[in-house]
Amino acid sequence: QTPAAAPAGRGHGRGRPVLPPGRLGIQLYSLRDQVAALGFAPVFAELERFGYDEIEFAGYTQETGGDITLDQLRNLAADHGLNPIGSHVNYYSDNPGDYTFADNLTQVLDDAETLGLKHIGTASGPWRYGDTVDGWKRCAEEFNTYGAEAKKRGMKFYQHNHAEEFSFASDQPDVRLYDVLLAETDPELVYLEMDIYWAFAGQFRFSVRADGTPDPLDPLSYVLKQPHRYPLFHVKDGEHDESQQDGYRMCDVGDGDIDYRTFISEVTRRTHHGRRYHHWQTEHDNPVDSFEFARKSSDHLHKLREKDC
Repeated sequence: QTPAAAPAGRGHGRGRPVLPPGRLGIQLYSLRDQVAALGFAPVFAELERFGYDEIEFAGYTQETGGDITLDQLRNLAADHGLNPIGSHVNYYSDNPGDYTFADNLTQVLDDAETLGLKHIGTASGPWRYGDTVDGWKRCAEEFNTYGAEAKKRGMKFYQHNHAEEFSFASDQPDVRLYDVLLAETDPELVYLEMDIYWAFAGQFRFSVRADGTPDPLDPLSYVLKQPHRYPLFHVKDGEHDESQQDGYRMCDVGDGDIDYRTFISEVTRRTHHGRRYHHWQTEHDNPVDSFEFARKSSDHLHKLREKDC
């Protein structure tokens, strides 16, 4: 059974830490207000103080005015003991001048290389050609191309999910679109960053087909079946609320009902090199207080233990 509900604070004991050392990151989108107001240096200083090891970018200026170079950004992160682990770049745009994989692949990879990233990906879903099986197959072909080019530079291309990726194809309503993406992309070229919150939202919304046929969705099972495809995760929490479209109300990590003690433990214990392969980024799309979110989330995850003693 998928771990989906646990009291906040569960697992704070004296066993081995659930969180592998050196593997806690944060998606900087969560701190976009602070980056825009203060710049990267003060934000990185706070993340260092909160015990973060890694960062994932969501743009390299984040409304700072663009007065920092990629080399400076990389050095600044290093000064605060933060490893830039990945970055989100748009898949495509109707505006050819936009910075996307589809129109600026070489530049996207050049920039990632300058920052020393080992992963470069997109939070855009494979919707470019619609919600049919063939449309997703076309996107998968393009993802394979991006993955092949990233691999030449020693990087992994990845796609980050939202809830809708777990919906069903409009032309084949018994086919889950996420399964098409997995089947049609080369597992050595295209990787996944599971946003665990959105995967549970997908479970809530899409475990029954349009005709009423049950089609259970288990986020953890996807990972355990192909663990090497999931080097990155977004750790985002939610309070279960069936009045909401997604079944949850987003909240700070540790304040919600997603059982991260079990989820992270299962991934790290049951996969090959599990404690050394996967990276865990906290995230909240719209935190009330982004610094407080970052602090609380780090504190909660660092306190989780595999077994109470």
